[in-house]
Amino acid sequence: MGFVLSVLYFVAYYLTPKVIFGPLAAYRIELLLAALIAVVSLPKLLASIPLRTPQSLALIGLALAVLLSVIVGARWLGGAVDAFLLFIPNAFGYFLVCLHFNSKRRLQVLAIMLFSVCLFVIVQGVWELHRGTPVNGPPLVEDTGRVDRQLWGADYPYLLPMKNDAGEWFYRLEGEGEIDDPNDFGQLTVCVIPLMFLFWRPKKKLWNLACVLLPVSVLLAGVFLTRSRGALVALAVLALLAARRRIGTVAAVVLSGGLFAAFMALQFTGGREISANAGSDRTSLWGDSLQLLKVHPIFGVGFGNLHDYLGLTAHNSVAVCLAELGLFGLFFWSLFLFPTLRDALTVASPAKVTAGQPVVVETQPFPGPVKKEDDVITDSEINSFGRLMVLSLAGYLVAGFFLSRAFVMTLFLLGGVAEVFYSLALDRKMIGPRLKLGRVAMYSAMLAASCVGVLYIVVRAANVMR
Repeated sequence: MGFVLSVLYFVAYYLTPKVIFGPLAAYRIELLLAALIAVVSLPKLLASIPLRTPQSLALIGLALAVLLSVIVGARWLGGAVDAFLLFIPNAFGYFLVCLHFNSKRRLQVLAIMLFSVCLFVIVQGVWELHRGTPVNGPPLVEDTGRVDRQLWGADYPYLLPMKNDAGEWFYRLEGEGEIDDPNDFGQLTVCVIPLMFLFWRPKKKLWNLACVLLPVSVLLAGVFLTRSRGALVALAVLALLAARRRIGTVAAVVLSGGLFAAFMALQFTGGREISANAGSDRTSLWGDSLQLLKVHPIFGVGFGNLHDYLGLTAHNSVAVCLAELGLFGLFFWSLFLFPTLRDALTVASPAKVTAGQPVVVETQPFPGPVKKEDDVITDSEINSFGRLMVLSLAGYLVAGFFLSRAFVMTLFLLGGVAEVFYSLALDRKMIGPRLKLGRVAMYSAMLAASCVGVLYIVVRAANVMR
């Protein structure tokens, strides 16, 4: 029951309760659903050891950082409760994946669910484009000259009108709710593309064409319709990482660069330039975020409060985390990210995964995976799944470098998937044990410091190039 309810929870999160529950959404059905899932999951959670994974501890620390950022940084006790309630539904995704999607087949169901979400948005956006957009552009607010989003959204909820560098209107695919921005939807779609290869079967051409290549083509078309520059860069990086192992680094770089050039020639970005000058507004926001760190170094300016200081968000996940939660929050964010990346990279390494002992008896909940006789995973499959997770996480991080999406469900969901893969290998004695918490904390602190350093260098370099 927890598995089915979790699928429904994820779908409602991405497509919004209004779309899924209709008029019942007014009664906050999603909160009742979350409460029901928590009750159903409680026996498994109590029988497990939640803090066995550093990611669980990191999420507790992040929740504390969210509270303290508003209490200390914004000096608003009531706002801390609101911020906490905004953060928890996202972090909840990590535990749901670990508890209820802890087998190969259930992870495939998760991939199908994410693909279905993307497909729904793509179909809706294509239909809106097919029935036509206003010849003279979208309706504008007379006082400001900006697009009347309320009026436009009533007729075209899945398209965002924008002007390109030539002043011409074009339309970008977007979702609703947490993916109500073309860049957000582009990031999600890029992350889902590698997960479709969970269905790849060697020497099964027809199966692979229907269940892998065709869905991937649909997702690529969806990314194209978002016109997202960050998603384009993320796709180029995914192509580089995916091809590097097979054709070598130099050839992979050439291939990735060729794909990037081809996408630009096809007007992937809708006529908007990709350059240092074109991104100067974003790098300025990154610099402003670093300036706020000097004033609020420990707990930041408060979760969700960056817009009040800059007038805009920072369009960089590290900058947002750093400015809103301070160094305290960035450490716990890194404490989630580092072991997730480390586990995915370890599972992806053929040298670190050996032939394991199949386990066929279902006895333990998270972090041990569900074991079934017809759900055995080989060491080569574990390696393959690890590489897919590395690609998916790379897509999130590269796109997230241009987005303020440090705390979205997608990150925590992918973290849960990476941990399930690692647990599958660990439970079958295919892989070595997890790092000790002390070492994870040390490396996470180093990662946090590196994030600050890289952001500073990028901002300085951008200022020099202007």
